[in-house]
Amino acid sequence: MVTISRNLFTSWISPYNMYFDVTHKQLNSFLPTFSQRMAHGRDHKLMTAPNDYRLAKLRRSMRAIAIPITFLLLFVSMLGVISITYYFAVEKVNTRSTTLKIATAKQDMLSLDDALMQVIGQPGAARTFEFSDSGGQVNIQPSANTLAISIGDGGDIAATVCNETIGQVSYVLPYSESPDTGLFLKGDSRTIVSQSGSVMTQLYIVHGAEHPEILLRYRPTVSYATAGTENGKTVNNIRVYIINLNASDAIALYGKVPLKISCVATQISTTTYDLSYEPESLTLTANLDGASGQVTIPVSSTSNGAIVNVETVLCNVRIQRWLR
Repeated sequence: MVTISRNLFTSWISPYNMYFDVTHKQLNSFLPTFSQRMAHGRDHKLMTAPNDYRLAKLRRSMRAIAIPITFLLLFVSMLGVISITYYFAVEKVNTRSTTLKIATAKQDMLSLDDALMQVIGQPGAARTFEFSDSGGQVNIQPSANTLAISIGDGGDIAATVCNETIGQVSYVLPYSESPDTGLFLKGDSRTIVSQSGSVMTQLYIVHGAEHPEILLRYRPTVSYATAGTENGKTVNNIRVYIINLNASDAIALYGKVPLKISCVATQISTTTYDLSYEPESLTLTANLDGASGQVTIPVSSTSNGAIVNVETVLCNVRIQRWLR
């Protein structure tokens, strides 16, 4: 049996006592720190938990609001697109409607002219015609459109053939502008023409006092022919045709307007010029409502001179409202 002395055992165990002593101190210092950290972590979680909850709730609320806001924006955008499309569609329809009404008014004025020309030179003849409702105003103006015609050859012939108002018809369009202002639908701007290849009608669009107007009026037409000789002089017959509307009723109506066009009478007046010289031509000058023009007619003659018969044919036409 081995006997170990106390001193030897003490010297042998002493290092281990020092190790356990240090470890125990470190453990005692670590445990409070670890406990504090655990407690701090729990406190931090407890403090941040309500904030996380509020943040999550806010996110859910924003997602919930985003859906109706998105639908609202889509609805407003669609409504805007529909409104713009509707506006342009209405404008296009209005433009087409305006174009159609103007075209109808033009055709009505052409038809009125056709009806009037059918009664020319036939006293007692009558026609009826009805204006369509194109949104404008029908104006029968018997006291408008003054015509003055003079004739001259630079010698003995210098006379006034006609000087009176011959009336006109206008259709006032209900629009502020027209791209066709100045356009002639029938005839041209000349105030007097020779009968060959020309019409008496002047139908054109003018800019009126407030709105464009389709104006119908008639200019004088001249014809010329020789008729042999008389007393050794060549006979020249010059005829001036005039359509006179000043016997019409003054009318200013909107909507559908039924009219009656009748030939009241035809008046013929003749003036004879017995010339002892040889004129080369005659000039007829017409002033129609301020616009002037002229035509030159050749005159045939012999060495003895010429006889010139100037005949004025005035056809009186009456336009009145037709009561059915």
